[in-house]
Amino acid sequence: MSTATTSAPTPVGTAPERPGVRLLRWWPAAVLALLVSAPWSALPVPGLLDGPLGSPGSLQLLATCLLFGALATGYDLLLGRTGLLSFGHALYFATGSYATNTFLLEAGLPFALAAVLGLCSGIVLALVLGSVSLRVTGIGFSMVTLAFAQAGSILVSRDPGGLTGGEEGRAAPAELLPSWLVGIDNTANLYWIALAYLVLTLGVVRWAVRSPTGRVWEGIKENERRVEVLGLRPYGFKLTAFVLAGALAAVGGLVHLLLTGGSTPQTTTSDFTLSLLVMVVLGGSGTRWGPMVGGVLYTWADHRLGDLAGSGAVADLPAVLRVPLSQPLFLLGVLFVAVVHLLPGGLARLPSRLRRPREENR
Repeated sequence: MSTATTSAPTPVGTAPERPGVRLLRWWPAAVLALLVSAPWSALPVPGLLDGPLGSPGSLQLLATCLLFGALATGYDLLLGRTGLLSFGHALYFATGSYATNTFLLEAGLPFALAAVLGLCSGIVLALVLGSVSLRVTGIGFSMVTLAFAQAGSILVSRDPGGLTGGEEGRAAPAELLPSWLVGIDNTANLYWIALAYLVLTLGVVRWAVRSPTGRVWEGIKENERRVEVLGLRPYGFKLTAFVLAGALAAVGGLVHLLLTGGSTPQTTTSDFTLSLLVMVVLGGSGTRWGPMVGGVLYTWADHRLGDLAGSGAVADLPAVLRVPLSQPLFLLGVLFVAVVHLLPGGLARLPSRLRRPREENR
């Protein structure tokens, strides 16, 4: 006697999943494989990159884009997931960079130990400042974080004890860094570190959002009073999000230290945090991939539009066009306004907007 194998019935009202849709679920793995193999590629990408994909200059730009894509994803834990508008997130990024550099230069510690202490410094600072900032809500919280950020920026520019280098910043000691992280020949290693930071951030954020704590964050964003009525204390959950986002930013500061070869005071300003805010809004706040896409696109545009603004093509234009187009910030602003106006919800909403007309025509 033979037995027939039958497939499980499809639930009523649910269309069977097409093979093409099933394959699309693997696109993150395909993109990751392409990114991992980029340093071995000599593929020219005209218009997007100056040289071949695997050249040191291209890898440096790609690594910077990946770094800020990860940083924007971590910042979205506050803005998009918990509804906290912080203007001081740059402070923890800068702490990871400056603290690690100080432990290297002043204490002469090995890089691994200095990096751990730099990360711990960022976490402790986020815990202390977050516990104070979160005593108030709404615009009050935003103003307190802005005040802390301004205080940190002023402290760095004043160069107390010669520890920060003031407005010039402070270069990292090449002799105390691992040899495989120093020099143009090792740009690929720095690129892979930036990629690993992006993967780590995406994984941590994904895990945190899907956890019970992440569901409480969603409730706080929607209606904090309702969370209190359910018997939960929003303060502790918000502090957890604040510290976790600060820890991820501190790791980003370590990566930035390696990529740039030093600590720069520009990373301490509130303008730096405003750039993160633009990245998140550009990509799509509260979405899985939006902040990362916004961070990558904004960083690439920030670098490439500067080259466009100084190109001969723009210099030959009439003055009425040449003057605004020669300003990279003007071009970035136009791009941001266009995306916000044409794509409410950010670039992450674009696939669903493209699918909607096709579904309506069926």
